[in-house]
Amino acid sequence: MWKLKVADGDNNDPYIFSTNNFIGRQVWEFDPDYGTREEQAEVEAARENFWENRHLIKCNSDLLWRMQFLREKNFKQTIPQVKVGDGEEITYEIAKTALRRGAHFFSALQASDGHWPAEIAGPLYFLPPLVMCLYITGHLDTIFPAEYRSEILRYLYCHQNEDGGWGFHIEGHSTMISTTLNYICMRILGEGSDGGRDNACARGRKWIRDRGGVTSIPSWGKTWLSIFGLFDWSGSNPMPPEFWLFPSFLPIHPANMLCYCRMVYMPMSYLYGRRFVGPITPLILELREELFLQPYNEIIWKKVRHLCAKEDLYYPHPLIQDLMWDTLYICTEPLLTRWPFNKLRQKALEVTMKHIHYEDENSRYITIGCVEKSLCMLACWVENPNGDYFKKHLARIPDYIWVGEDGIKMQSFGSQEWDTAFALQALLACDLTNEIGPTLKKGHEYVRESQVKDNPSGDFKSMFRHISKGSWTFADQDHGWQVSDCTAEGLKCCLLFSLMPPEIVGAKMEPGRLYDSVNILLSLQSKNGGLAAWEPATAPKWLEMFNPTEFFANTIVEHEYVECTASAIQALVLFKKLCPGHRKNEIHNCITNAVRFIEDKQMPDGSWYGSWGICFTYGTWFAIGGLAAAGKTNKNCLAIRRGVEFLLKSQRVDGGWGESYASCPNEKYIPLEGNRSNLVQTAWALMGLLHSGQAERDPTPLHKAAKLLINSQMEDGDFPQQEITGSFMKNCMLHYATYRNTFPLWALAEYMKNCISLSSVGEKLK
Repeated sequence: MWKLKVADGDNNDPYIFSTNNFIGRQVWEFDPDYGTREEQAEVEAARENFWENRHLIKCNSDLLWRMQFLREKNFKQTIPQVKVGDGEEITYEIAKTALRRGAHFFSALQASDGHWPAEIAGPLYFLPPLVMCLYITGHLDTIFPAEYRSEILRYLYCHQNEDGGWGFHIEGHSTMISTTLNYICMRILGEGSDGGRDNACARGRKWIRDRGGVTSIPSWGKTWLSIFGLFDWSGSNPMPPEFWLFPSFLPIHPANMLCYCRMVYMPMSYLYGRRFVGPITPLILELREELFLQPYNEIIWKKVRHLCAKEDLYYPHPLIQDLMWDTLYICTEPLLTRWPFNKLRQKALEVTMKHIHYEDENSRYITIGCVEKSLCMLACWVENPNGDYFKKHLARIPDYIWVGEDGIKMQSFGSQEWDTAFALQALLACDLTNEIGPTLKKGHEYVRESQVKDNPSGDFKSMFRHISKGSWTFADQDHGWQVSDCTAEGLKCCLLFSLMPPEIVGAKMEPGRLYDSVNILLSLQSKNGGLAAWEPATAPKWLEMFNPTEFFANTIVEHEYVECTASAIQALVLFKKLCPGHRKNEIHNCITNAVRFIEDKQMPDGSWYGSWGICFTYGTWFAIGGLAAAGKTNKNCLAIRRGVEFLLKSQRVDGGWGESYASCPNEKYIPLEGNRSNLVQTAWALMGLLHSGQAERDPTPLHKAAKLLINSQMEDGDFPQQEITGSFMKNCMLHYATYRNTFPLWALAEYMKNCISLSSVGEKLK
């Protein structure tokens, strides 16, 4: 049976190292002797239940580790379940009981090192490249023995769409890139061309061939197929590593790219520059026949460079970009691959690999994310198949693997710090310190220990890296990449805990470390007042017209975000109250400009676009919260009044809110089909209204929302898993598995504080 291990790492292993003793690390292992027959049967029942309902609820409930933790802690819900009947008011007793039930259940899910584990996955193009990389390097059976391969296949079967294809993410329509990569993955893992559960391979292949074969796969797919021997490199647009040799002041230098874009195209350009192709095995030859409509050796590759399946096309390339690719393809590449210019190519490859090694070392070989992980690992193997760099990459593969009742998937890179910061704020809002004090203390210790203590190594500016000392990452400290909103939420936690007795919640964070966090936030603010996510947004926005991907938007340069800006406002306002003398004027100006940015970003309908959650509901919750923290109210701020109007107008009949992921790519509010409500989005909207002072104006919408949350709570104190709620780059979605606990709990806690009066209880006691 599968078991989740926390803070696990061998300090004696020369190929793995940590900056904080692996705190926050979460890895799965298969133990054939673990679990009783009854426990194994419980897992099998969860798997079968997901399979039977896979087309109804596409997000799994992340049950395997939850079952494990609840068993290990011998958790039994002893607080009786409560419901609010038709026409019945929510009393203090009902609200408090629901809150206590949820808080005790959620506390039982805390890991031994203080964080809350959880899946963060959903995109269906994450895992296959890793499997392809291990196949090429000959390490597939070592890293993924039989039990792993079985669970990977389960995941692919569970998330195949009814039309036979696979979506860009688990709730999306079928796309060429995901269908092709997952089909190849099944074949690598041993399925025959007509094999797989429910005829998975035959159905997937039919989907591909019905749309003209894989020649229309998007550019990232062309790259991986070229690497794998299923495409010719001449069928891809150039990715010259020589860009790394340009002066960094030029706008087109990779230093000006968004860090994720930079880190993807860094190893891609290395592999392209080497024209690397993996071994041509019998499987590769079979796939060449299965995936193309015409004989492989008759394809005119230069004619397919610009092809992209309509199902995948979200960002059509402008003419100027195609002209650039054509110029590089026709004029530049023929020169750079011939003497004497090939010496320049060799120099470029050396510089590119130097950057790859630097980034690998500074992320402890986790890399910035899962797409980059497979590419950087393969680049290291191509450079030296027996080298230590590649072996260090292998040691960090478990950091990306997650096991759910729907099988094994590859995570984006973990959301430990992000999820934990929100979980702690939700539990603090519950005001149950006397009941869950040890949980709060462990969580506080985790947050303190997870703060990044140093900047990237060496002359990091010459490696185009920003400061990171004092930040929090999205994942764990070893990941190393600063994020503005993660830093703001981590800082908020530490400041809130500093107001509490240290004998209950542990020692306060030292002032110098708080100052370092503030320095990170101030450094990431742009002239327009908004905060970028990872690095200062200094590159010109017109570079976005050269976005080489067909399925993302806003992916070339760093941008400012409403959510990052709002989180920073809340953290800095609290910091200013507790540390009024530190950089007083700078913080005041930062908050003032940030407020202006949020007001300027409001949509015509009163909402705000959310870039990291779905979508306008998420963005509006953050925006109103940030404005309210800065002293804005419904009375003195038109933006808040308009935001409230949007939320009230979009409330469902049952009291909830429900927004489709389609809002993100379409950039307009789209409700869930059938006017369904989503509990996480209901919690966001409820908190947004509470921030605005809605309780003082008309609490009726708040009562309706709280009633839905209370009545949706399950017997054990959990909340049901519903639709996907996370997003990124406008067109891809993420499943945050703890959101269903964190946000309904947090919203109920805020509702109690604002809407349920203890005076009525006192009257009854008299």
